[in-house]
Amino acid sequence: MATAEGMAATDATGGRDKTPRTERGRRTLRKLLDAAAVEFGERGFHEASISAITRRAGTALGSFYTYFDSKEEIFQALVRYMSEQLRDHVTPIVQAAPDEIAAERIGLESFLGFVREHREIYRIIDEAEFVDYASYRRHYETTVERIRQRLEAGAARGEIRPDVGEIHAWAIGGMNVFLGMRYGLWDADADIAEVARIANDLLANGLGKKD
Repeated sequence: MATAEGMAATDATGGRDKTPRTERGRRTLRKLLDAAAVEFGERGFHEASISAITRRAGTALGSFYTYFDSKEEIFQALVRYMSEQLRDHVTPIVQAAPDEIAAERIGLESFLGFVREHREIYRIIDEAEFVDYASYRRHYETTVERIRQRLEAGAARGEIRPDVGEIHAWAIGGMNVFLGMRYGLWDADADIAEVARIANDLLANGLGKKD
């Protein structure tokens, strides 16, 4: 038996399988997640409500419970959803870069643009540290893992130093997070291409004095 939204009623272990089975179901789920991003972004986790999320999504309250059992559960899904959105936004642009140094510049510029379009991401990720620590940690670990893989691939191609690894990836990830806060959230008028260029020059040339 399937629900009206095209959900299977049970999974293989007897629990309710909430994965959408139809395009209509997937659209409804995306609407709920997009509405949750706005609701949590504006009001924070504790002040947000399920009824407000469904109103923003233009869906019936019952549709919410087709996909989620609680506010905590949709918040957890939202952190994963936004992390995936960021990945899908940045990855194709980075993959088209001519080399690894250029990839980090293009990736940062793309990230800054994403933050300006999705300003709620910082509040949601920050609140995840206290609402769902596992999702909070997973977001940063998966993001930095993608950077590490890029760096090591660039090293294998001979484009950057051969000893790059996890520490370098976390350093770049940390720089990007704070640049996103400063020039994505706090200063919407800054030239993000110039911000990315300066940060990229630091990666390429370091802080040592040039002769």
